[in-house]
Amino acid sequence: MKPSPPPPLLPILLFTIFFLFPTIITSVSLPLPPKSSPSSPSTSTSTLEPNQLKALQSLNIPTSKNPCIQPSFHNATQCDSSKPFSHLISLTLSNCSTSLSLSYNALKSLSTLQSLHFLNCPIAPIHFPPQLTSSLLSFTSINSLHKISGVWLSHLANLTDLTVSNTPIKASGPYVILAHMKKLKTLTISNSNLTGFLPKYIHSNLTHIDFSSNNLKGNIPFSITMLDGLESLNLSSNGLKGEIPSSLGDLISLKNLSLASNSFSGSIPDSISAIPGLVHMDLSSNQLNGTIPKFISEMKNLKYLNLANNNLHGVVPFNLSFIKSLTMFKVVGNSNLCYNHSVLSSKLKLEIAACDKYGRPMSPPPAKDSSGDDSNDSDYDEEDDESSIHKREHHHGPNKFVLGVAIALSSIVFLIVFLILCSKCCR
Repeated sequence: MKPSPPPPLLPILLFTIFFLFPTIITSVSLPLPPKSSPSSPSTSTSTLEPNQLKALQSLNIPTSKNPCIQPSFHNATQCDSSKPFSHLISLTLSNCSTSLSLSYNALKSLSTLQSLHFLNCPIAPIHFPPQLTSSLLSFTSINSLHKISGVWLSHLANLTDLTVSNTPIKASGPYVILAHMKKLKTLTISNSNLTGFLPKYIHSNLTHIDFSSNNLKGNIPFSITMLDGLESLNLSSNGLKGEIPSSLGDLISLKNLSLASNSFSGSIPDSISAIPGLVHMDLSSNQLNGTIPKFISEMKNLKYLNLANNNLHGVVPFNLSFIKSLTMFKVVGNSNLCYNHSVLSSKLKLEIAACDKYGRPMSPPPAKDSSGDDSNDSDYDEEDDESSIHKREHHHGPNKFVLGVAIALSSIVFLIVFLILCSKCCR
């Protein structure tokens, strides 16, 4: 047998050179420099404009990290995307120290701000530089600043959003503040000791008005009822009076209406039925009279209805299904108002009396007379009606044991008398 020839060396050598050698070279190549983490520049180096960085440092806002990327816990910041340095466009200062001081130069450096918000910052009044005054679009002061002047606020003419709450304002009326704010969309001045009358002219861009918990007086002017884009109107807890204007029905975009805790009189205007999307209506604690309009039950989006503490009279015109569709319904505090006990159950706890056959409130039963409550329930509840009948039988019918004893004694007496008579006859 012939020995097998040795394997050809040339093909093996060529395979090694062309296929295995590049792999070996790659495996022993020098390592590449490590890639930098994408967040490392932003956490170690700030891209904020240097003067604004100094301004934040003067406000004791930590700047060891980029405030445009990682704002501190109490103070929120937002920046634009300018190059090579970004600029602050929003700053929120919350839970400030009473020693915090906003210098004029620091605020001048922050003149790119469009939003400035103070939350629980009881610091001294501030003088804004003109650049910042003109750039601000949104300003908020909630439980902040010792005192604000209405004239000072009026200089923020480019605002689209103004919120001042739990902060005293010194002004002769809202018009001083709002006269030049032609771009304003949302307005909240609440619990600020604001006096005067509602403005007779107001710009038409407003979608939200909240003047609650102030000392405003007078009537609701037509200027407010002409805001067809208004979605929320809160005038509660003031000294407003007069009738609710029928032109209120022109606020076709209105969803929330609160006129509570004023001195409004007259009846609830029928024009409110023309507001298709009304969800919340609070007319409580006024001097409204007349009956409750039946059209309210046709307002399909209504969920919150408070008519408590007025002078309304007559029968509540709502059925059980409508009342159950509401998340809140109050009519307590209307002494001349009553409900039809054949339509509504007292278990609803409306806290008003049931109506008599003349549609007037019946006198409430004595507190200790439980049978009176049962008889009221029997007018609208079949189960309660049966139980009340059994109770009346129990209380007013004769006791079965006593009746049986009486019959037995009567029978014995009759038997004795009969025997005596029989004995006499037999003699």
